[in-house]
Amino acid sequence: MFYGRFESKADICNQFSIDESALKGCRILFAAYESDYEGQALVVFRKNRKLYEVNGAHCSCYGLEGQWDPEVTTAEALRHRLEEGTLGYFLGGYADEFRSMLDRLSRKG
Repeated sequence: MFYGRFESKADICNQFSIDESALKGCRILFAAYESDYEGQALVVFRKNRKLYEVNGAHCSCYGLEGQWDPEVTTAEALRHRLEEGTLGYFLGGYADEFRSMLDRLSRKG
């Protein structure tokens, strides 16, 4: 569920510079953050029976701070972006794990 530079909810809070209360009641389903010279992050979570995603990116001068902006999404929309869009490119080595998470969501309905 945590990949790259994310190892816990605390890492998400630290990297996005948010208070831990922002994740209260959230069940993190997938969180990936790759950063070298530039960085990209994706967090997918469930809260109050809704599915949300947060995307962040930065150049070498900044980090993810100020980019925590959860958007309601669906498993179908995420799968479409994975298979037809550029999400698969970003996920790179984590695409299989992401696909498995989507498969679990689809089975649960």
